[in-house]
Amino acid sequence: MDEKQTFFDKVYVAVMRVPCGRVATYGQIARLCGSPRSARAVGYALHVNPRPGIVPCHRIVNREGRLAPAFAFGGAQVQKQLLEAEGVPACERDGLFYVDLDKFLWKN
Repeated sequence: MDEKQTFFDKVYVAVMRVPCGRVATYGQIARLCGSPRSARAVGYALHVNPRPGIVPCHRIVNREGRLAPAFAFGGAQVQKQLLEAEGVPACERDGLFYVDLDKFLWKN
C-alpha cells in the first residue's frame, strides 16, 4: 500500500477485499492494515465511512461474529438485512445479532 495512505484509507481498501457472502472481523482488518492492535480504530473508520454502498462496512463484525448494535448506516437490523441479502444469515441471541464465523468468516 502507498506510504501516503492514511490508516482509514487502508481500512477501506482492506474492507473492499472482503467478498460478498463473507464477513471479516475488526481485528482481521486491523492486521491487514499492519496495525494488529487497532480494531477499535477500524470500527471508527467504518463508522465514518465516506462511501457507504461502495465500501461494504456491513461485512465487518466483532470477534464473536456479533453485528454492530449501532451500525452507522441504520442500526443492527439494517446490517443484518444487508448481510442476509448476500446469503449470510444472522441469528438473534439476547437481543443482539450474530453471524456464524465458522461458516462465513473470510479466510484472507
